[in-house]
Amino acid sequence: MNYFYKNAANLHIFLHICKFFRNFAAEFENIMTFSEFWTTIKIRKWGKYVITLLVFLVVFLFIGDQSLIHFVRRGREIRHLEEQRDMYRSATEQAQREIQILQHPDSLERYAREHYFMHTNNEDIYLVEE
Repeated sequence: MNYFYKNAANLHIFLHICKFFRNFAAEFENIMTFSEFWTTIKIRKWGKYVITLLVFLVVFLFIGDQSLIHFVRRGREIRHLEEQRDMYRSATEQAQREIQILQHPDSLERYAREHYFMHTNNEDIYLVEE
């Protein structure tokens, strides 16, 4: 206790701390308990059930990892991933078809001429754009 009385500034701080705790204790006595809150609600017979249901719905819709918001986000993410999976499957199937086509030497030459504009030494290539 002697520490606080060493100078006037510490005394001033000590008095403010005491005043804060005195006011806090006075306010704490005025706080209603939960059971008093339920008994003072001036609503009909089903009011407590409605409030409980509303609290449950708020928790269900907005709070936690299992909320409806997270459920909708995960559903969107699943649909997006399924679309990507289908796109990659179709690209893989297309690549497999091209691999089968390129197994034959004639089709390999045709593919090289069409896609890479390759030619033999005595040929000229003319590109016609539509």
